[in-house]
Amino acid sequence: MEDPWNEPPEDAYQMSVSPKDAPGKPSYAEIGFEKGVPVKLNGKKYKPVDLILKLNEIGGKNGVGRTDLVENRLVGIKSREIYEAPGGWILHNAHKDLERLVLDREILHYKEAAALKYAELVYYGLWFTPLKSALDAFIDETQKKVTGSVKVKLLKGVISVVGRKSPYSLYKKEMATYEAGDKFDRTVAEGFIKVWGMPYKKRMSYEK
Repeated sequence: MEDPWNEPPEDAYQMSVSPKDAPGKPSYAEIGFEKGVPVKLNGKKYKPVDLILKLNEIGGKNGVGRTDLVENRLVGIKSREIYEAPGGWILHNAHKDLERLVLDREILHYKEAAALKYAELVYYGLWFTPLKSALDAFIDETQKKVTGSVKVKLLKGVISVVGRKSPYSLYKKEMATYEAGDKFDRTVAEGFIKVWGMPYKKRMSYEK
């Protein structure tokens, strides 16, 4: 496996079946979150570890959660690594989708950038550091309204989010629809577009 050109042998994986051998019929799972923490699976409450173990079982049967990558080690060398985390991948996708529903644009976009640094600190073993503590406070603040449910479909190695709901959802159908009941006043967009594009329009006139 040290050669990054070689495909990993099937026996490198212990928790999941190969996607080609997974059932042809999809499996569905509904995950409930409270303040960013997964607490329910298909309506039943679980302790965190038990919930992940159950998702490992469900995900493994459907061939999800395999990762083959070349990563950068702390000492500066590159390493080819094979990971297997069906439950982790399902939770990651579900949680991220719920955040898209409840977090405003600026927090969501900034959190994406902060997540890279957060992951780096954890990977480097810098858990008990001032920066990690500061980022923890930021993350805790972002999770206060990450409560709701996410429905995922698992099929031959693919995780698809097919439903999401939350009492704190920022999605408003009447503002997003193009059908009857549309309440978004598109006439206000003309002025915004002119102001937003003004510096670029001026720049283009200079470049001619």
